[in-house]
Amino acid sequence: MAEFFRDNGAAMWTLTLEHLWLSGFATLLAVAIGVPLGILLTRWPPARKPVLGGANIMQTIPSLALFGFLLPMPWIGATAERLAILALMLYSLLPIIRNTYAGITGVDRDVVEAARAMGLTDGQLLLQVELPLAMNVIVAGIRVAAVICIGLATIAAAVGAGGLGEFIFRGLAMVDNRLILAGAIPAAALALMADFGLGLVQKKLAPVAT
Repeated sequence: MAEFFRDNGAAMWTLTLEHLWLSGFATLLAVAIGVPLGILLTRWPPARKPVLGGANIMQTIPSLALFGFLLPMPWIGATAERLAILALMLYSLLPIIRNTYAGITGVDRDVVEAARAMGLTDGQLLLQVELPLAMNVIVAGIRVAAVICIGLATIAAAVGAGGLGEFIFRGLAMVDNRLILAGAIPAAALALMADFGLGLVQKKLAPVAT
């Protein structure tokens, strides 16, 4: 196995970078969309059921089926990379939306009322009080989303988007355990590193007990 890694180091490095690009960009898009949606749910409760319901439905659709649904879409289905990023982003939305909503609604109401009594506007309350206090819960959602993205990015190879799934699918087709492990081991390592790194961030942002 070590000899295989040595002989195919360049290919592994390229596919690992592709994997990081797909999963990283999809996670960033999910954060850019999911956090504002979570905030919206705290300000407009009627949107809670349709938004969370829609995100839940996305999670229940099998990954290859979701690729199939998105493939006919104009512009999105034109390139495998766009298709994969959109699919990964949709899969990652639920934990971010849910944790953002839970984090903000979980802020101590006495703290919120005290901030309002000091004359803070709704925007100031959100930026200066609610988001900072909810940040560790939000990061916990981003942590789950990142791990989901990295794991599911292996499926992106099925539509030609690249990534470490290329080794896995090639290994399955050739019944070659070395190829399967060459994709699975780095993908698992990336997921563990993302989980560990964001776990440290989450721990640092946790409120200090008094």
